[in-house]
Amino acid sequence: MPSSILQFVVSAGIGIVPVLVFVAALVVLDSYKLVRLRGVLLTVVIGCLGALITYIVNHQLRELLALGDDPFRRFVAPVGEEILKATYVIYLVNTKKVGFTVDAVIYGFAIGAGFAVVENSYYMHALPHATPYTWFVRGFGTAVMHGGTTAIVAIFAKSFSDRTRPAQTGTIFLGLLLAIITHSGYNHFFFHPLLSAVGISIALPVLFVFIFERSREATRTWLGIGFDTDVELLKLITSGNVASTKIGQYLETLRNRFRGEIIADMLCYLRIHLELAVQAKGLLLMREAGFEIPRDPEVEAKFKELNHLHKTIGTTGYLTLKPILHRSDRELWQLHMLGQQ
Repeated sequence: MPSSILQFVVSAGIGIVPVLVFVAALVVLDSYKLVRLRGVLLTVVIGCLGALITYIVNHQLRELLALGDDPFRRFVAPVGEEILKATYVIYLVNTKKVGFTVDAVIYGFAIGAGFAVVENSYYMHALPHATPYTWFVRGFGTAVMHGGTTAIVAIFAKSFSDRTRPAQTGTIFLGLLLAIITHSGYNHFFFHPLLSAVGISIALPVLFVFIFERSREATRTWLGIGFDTDVELLKLITSGNVASTKIGQYLETLRNRFRGEIIADMLCYLRIHLELAVQAKGLLLMREAGFEIPRDPEVEAKFKELNHLHKTIGTTGYLTLKPILHRSDRELWQLHMLGQQ
């Protein structure tokens, strides 16, 4: 094997592979398999595109601001790079495609990993004679840092969106600010580069394992309470005994506002919504036990019927049902997840 090819293989193995392995490890640690592999791969690709856009923007900014490499790398580049990397993750959180902190972390780190792959590939071309030491620092330090800072933004966005929906600008700004400060601090080289690389490669896995454990416990609690509640309500509806419940009494008060057929459609909407919610929670419980359930062919038909009923009952009818539907972020997410199976 020619020495140039061997050097490229070594450089890529040290500078690119570790961050991709890190992403794969996060997916494996996700016991509920909340994020589909295709979603992770798409996110990595989006991170790669983000790096290409950043390269063009940074080149223009450097000339416009007339800054040297060090000041630009320490104070300017982290701002634009972190904002660009965070954009897609914030979109996922605010559109309810992220249900738990675990999948927020995976998406966030995948964006940063894609960004790092392109950035390190560029430096492999620009620095063909760099030593393995350089690629170790970039592969285990800089690349992991890019994934970690975006994961920080994702954690903030998801944590605060659970309390204030959608994630508010101020709370997202806190996560972005922390990510920018971390990125800028890393680029200042306050510590020896090798020490920084080793430190970040140890600290982030420990932090993520802690987050995954906390999120797993929260998921188990939510599944237990939500599953029992949804199943009980679904039994009441299908058995025809809903009239004696508070929900039945609530629907009864609507008879003066809606026609009888609309009330019937609203009840049907509630039933299908509950069926999908129970099915999604059951799917998660089976995954935790190690079973992979094949796609139910009836799911797509149920979603079509749900959308049809949504149009039939209208905006006013849907808003009237919202107190019954428990439309929190996780309920919206579980339906999205089930629709992606």
